[in-house]
Amino acid sequence: MQFSLFVHMERVTPQQDHAELYCETLELCQMADEGGFEAIWTGEHHGMDFTITPNPFITLADIANRTKHVRLGTGTIVAPFWHPIKLAGEAALADIVTGGRLELGIARGAYSFEYERLSPGLDAASAGAALREVVPAVKKLWQGDYAHNGKRWQFPKTTSSPKPVQSPHPPLWIAARDPDSHKFAVAEHCNVQVTPLWQGDDEVERLMQRFEDACAACPEVPRPQIMLLRHTHVGADEKAVEVGAQALSRFYCHFGAWFRNERPIDQGMIQPLSEGEMAKLDIFSPEKMRTNNVVGTPEDVILRLKNYETMGFDQYSLWIDNGMPLAEKRKSLRLFIDNVIPAFA
Repeated sequence: MQFSLFVHMERVTPQQDHAELYCETLELCQMADEGGFEAIWTGEHHGMDFTITPNPFITLADIANRTKHVRLGTGTIVAPFWHPIKLAGEAALADIVTGGRLELGIARGAYSFEYERLSPGLDAASAGAALREVVPAVKKLWQGDYAHNGKRWQFPKTTSSPKPVQSPHPPLWIAARDPDSHKFAVAEHCNVQVTPLWQGDDEVERLMQRFEDACAACPEVPRPQIMLLRHTHVGADEKAVEVGAQALSRFYCHFGAWFRNERPIDQGMIQPLSEGEMAKLDIFSPEKMRTNNVVGTPEDVILRLKNYETMGFDQYSLWIDNGMPLAEKRKSLRLFIDNVIPAFA
């Protein structure tokens, strides 16, 4: 099983400066590159100061100039926000700029806040149609001289300009949760990204079973790769582990509020949750975060990840955003590099 780093530049409070957070993210990426990680992933979100990643291609181009070894992936592009011609061309240029290191992850999206502003009328369910339309269109644009007449987009014969350097194209990944998304990904010869978010390993098992079912339904397709994305914090001792669990509890309380899309927003920041409000959210309690997410000492983390390896995951992505100071993220990542990765050599 290989390892990757997921960086979303997420903010829980307005006290975190944008430029400072970006510089911190670059430092963590360089640590991952030097520490033997396979890839770095970053996503796409708009108008939400919770996640300052409006265009992952820009971020990955910068990371490419500061790293030597890692693959560079979008985790993920939000399909309904991109015209196929625009996505094909920008992804191809990113592949050129990164020296053929691009991995293109695509999703349907999730936040109602973003749909309301960029694609009014869509929700997470209806956005799936955009995902299923854009993926084959982008592949055919890379081949060239392709005309499209779909439900969401229509255009005459067009060729992606430029074309990617990887042949036949950069590896494609689909963020999948429901069985139909898994089946679509496998049928389209795409790799699969899954995340249980705040849920436990029973959800991880369900997601893997959906992937296996999709592979069984397409026996003619070579088995693609599957990546598991989880919030991860490695602590040197019990106190450090508890601090990580508390940070993730605060993170997911705010994540849940963003997802519900019911709370007032000012200057891109959601109205802060009080300690009392967060205490009532038992599903995001520090105890649940420690049980459900990968939070523990190096020994704890190794045992958990060995289980994922046995399940059949090809890549484990360490989601490092948690609202903690850079020094704490750096300690956690260093423990992962020095103590966890060698157990999988």
